[in-house]
Order: sequence, then C-alpha cells, then structure tokens
Amino acid sequence: MVRLAWLVLVFLTMALPSVAGTLDDVRARGTLRCGVNPGLQGFAAKTADGAWAGFDVDFCRAVAAAALGDPAKVEFVPLNTQERFAKLSSGDVDLLSRNTTWTMEREAKLGLRFVGISYHDGQGFIIKKLLGVTSAYNLSGAAICFLTGTTTQANVEDFFREHEMTFVPVTFSSIDELVKAFDEGQCDTYSADLSQLYAVRLRLATPDDSIVLPDAISREPLGPAVRQGDDQWFSIVRWTLFALINAEEFEVTAAGVDQLAKESKKPAVRRLLGLEGTFGADLGLDPDWAARAIKSVGNYGEMFERNLGTGSPLAIARGINALWNAGGLLYAPPVR
Repeated sequence: MVRLAWLVLVFLTMALPSVAGTLDDVRARGTLRCGVNPGLQGFAAKTADGAWAGFDVDFCRAVAAAALGDPAKVEFVPLNTQERFAKLSSGDVDLLSRNTTWTMEREAKLGLRFVGISYHDGQGFIIKKLLGVTSAYNLSGAAICFLTGTTTQANVEDFFREHEMTFVPVTFSSIDELVKAFDEGQCDTYSADLSQLYAVRLRLATPDDSIVLPDAISREPLGPAVRQGDDQWFSIVRWTLFALINAEEFEVTAAGVDQLAKESKKPAVRRLLGLEGTFGADLGLDPDWAARAIKSVGNYGEMFERNLGTGSPLAIARGINALWNAGGLLYAPPVR
C-alpha cells in the first residue's frame, strides 16, 4: 500500500504543470508567453499591419525587457474570458495581462496571484442616445448584454437588487457577437468596465449614436496575474509594474533613461536604474532590468497616454489613474 501511494504521488506530481522556475522556463524558451485580450482597442489589439498594440501589450513587453533583455521576445496569446484563467493555471501562458479584475475568489479558488493594480476601473453602461436614458438608475426593465465568464452580471444583479430594479440578461461568449447584437438592438445596453465601453463604442456602426453613462456601479481593480507557487516570478512581474509607476513619479522617461543613468544624483532614481544596490540580483535579474523596461515602453504615464489617454482614440482622462500627487490613486512602493 505504501509503494502504491508513493507511485500515485509521483504520477500526480508529474501531471501537475511546472510552477516554480518560471523565469528559467522563459529564458530556456527565449520568449515570454503573455495572455492578452483577443481584441480590445487601447488594451490589446492587432494593428492594420498585424502587430500587437495596447496598454496591456506594453506591459508584457516591459516584463520581457526586464526578464529577457528584449521587449520583442513576447509571444502574445489571445485569450477569451472563459479560458484565460485555465490557460494561466496550466502553464500555457507565463503571465496574464488582460483587463482582469482582482478578486479574492480568483486568488483563493483559482490559484492565481495578482501582482498589483495597473488600472483603476469601474463598471458602467453604454446605451443608445435615442432611448433618452441619462443614468443607470433609469434602466429598470432593460435588456442588458453581458460577456460570459466575467464578474459584470453579478455586479449588475447586486446593483439592481439593491435599488429594487429588474433587468433581462442577454449573454454572449465573444465581444464580436455582443457588439453586433448591441448594434442590432437585441439589448438596450451593454454593461462592462468603463474602459472597455469606450473601446467598444468605437467599434459600433455609428459610435456617435451611443453614450457611456456617467455612473460607476462597482470598483474594478484591473491588474496582471501569475500562477501561485513561484515567488521569484511573482516579484519580477510585480516590481516591473512598480518600476513603471515610480518612473513616472521620478520623471524618468523612455527617452531620458540613458541620460539620467549618467547624470542623476537622486538616490531613488539611481536605485531604480540599477546604479546602486543589488536589487536586480535580488530578483535574479541584471542591474539594469528596470531601465530596460522603462526604455522599451516608457513610464506608466507614457504607456497610459499613448494607448488610452486624451491623445488616443479612446480619449480617457487619467482621473483616479493619475499619480497620487496629481489627484489620483497611483503610487508604488519604493526600490530601496
């Protein structure tokens, strides 16, 4: 019986995906496998020439620059809402950077670890202007479109129950099906994260005929996630995010990294750029890991403005995603 139990344990161990040693796996493979949204403008989508672009895409490149020394060494794996967690848990991707809400259930039940908040969001509604609705509180009885595999329907159920309202759910498995259904009037409104609604609006046949309502019915802390069980990889991905945020606060830009590395006398900047301390080695990386990440995609503010900000097609104001000293919620622990 003891030998049988031992054999079963060996079999189960061999059947489990490798978790510890993700950095070694990534380096041996030569590429970072990053799970992203199949197509959400501003966050992750292919451009006309077939290249991936977006806020979440840039974060993948920053991690590749930190871990592999080259932001181009990324294999982008498009994942829908139903498969994203299973693909991460199974080891098919090393990192999930895909407009995903950090929740207790996802960490406790799915074996994931969120490295931090990369985008503070909230759930809202988009609706056709001709319906004359100006507030989420006027949506009782509406048919509402949802993507399956998300937290959005549960949030709407809570909101409507609290305010003694009713709605009819209309669910879809892909964003393409949902956009088509909303365009054709199969539902009165679509509920999702506000950032996603701005992107979806641009995909409608006549974007100017629809508006995003001002109400946010939930808080949605979006962030990258990794598998539990590999503290080194968790720390690398987490501190890459923190490095990009700190870089904005210290005014370290993609174009200015090299110059600051030569001239800056600020201790915090010198530590961030690997000129002082052993912070890179402590993560299993080179001293200039953060400098490479910043140089490859810019600091957090540069990433935001390029992909989501007022100068982009989405034209999203920084709002609560601004730095703490500019009226927002954003700051990161120090490198020290």
